[in-house]
Amino acid sequence: MQYRYLTTSLTGCVQQLACNILPHGYWFYCMGRVPDKKDPFAIDAKLLGKYGIEISRQQRLRRKVVGTANLHYIRFERTWVLLATHGMHAFFAEEESSIRDARKVPIKLGDYSLSVKHGGFLKKSEGEDEPIADGKMPVRVQIARERFNELRNYFIEQACHRSVDSLAKELYCLPFEPYAPIRRQQLELLRVINQERQAAGYEKVLSSVLRYKRRIVSPYEPSSLEVKGERIAA
Repeated sequence: MQYRYLTTSLTGCVQQLACNILPHGYWFYCMGRVPDKKDPFAIDAKLLGKYGIEISRQQRLRRKVVGTANLHYIRFERTWVLLATHGMHAFFAEEESSIRDARKVPIKLGDYSLSVKHGGFLKKSEGEDEPIADGKMPVRVQIARERFNELRNYFIEQACHRSVDSLAKELYCLPFEPYAPIRRQQLELLRVINQERQAAGYEKVLSSVLRYKRRIVSPYEPSSLEVKGERIAA
C-alpha cells in the first residue's frame, strides 16, 4: 500500500492532520515551504527517504514497542509538514532548531491554527469534590488568531451598514470548516454583530445562518495523476 502525503486542498490537509495524524501522538513538528525554483517532488523524496517514513503499519507498531519515534509527512501545494511521535529518531537531532510541539505552538496552515490541548473532566461521582481530568488530548482546530481578529473588527465595522441577508450570507460563506472551536468563534462573530445592531436598534442576525456541519473531503491527489506516472503519494 502506497504512503499518501500530497493533499489537494487546504481543507483536506487540515482534516488529515486534525483527524488522522495529530490524534495519534504526532505532536512534534517542523514545517517549511518549497522554494519556487525547486521541484517539490524532489523535496518529498529527499525527506521521505532521509527519515524512513514510507513504512507499513506493522513496522510503525514495532518501532513504537522499542521506543523509536514514528514520522509522518504531509504537503499541500508548496507547504510541507514533518511530524513525529515521542521516541528516539535522527529527526530530533537533524531538525532540532526548527522542531515545535503542537501542545505549545500551533501549526498554522493558511488561516487555520491546529493545536493539541488537554481535554475536559470526568463526570463527578457522589462524594467527589475535585474535578478529575479525563486524560484526553484532543486536537483543536481554530481560525488563526490574527485572522479571527481581522474578521471580528471587520464585522463590527459592517454590522450596522449591511442588511441582515447580506451579513448572513457572508457569515455562512466564511471559508472555514466548522470544527467545534471554529463554531464557537463564529458564534462570537455573530455576538459582536448583534451587539452593534442591537445598540443601533436594528434587527438581529439569527444563529441559524451559520454552517454547523463539517464537510468530509478526500484529502489526496486524484488517482488520474498516478496513471501519468507522477510521484504523488509514495
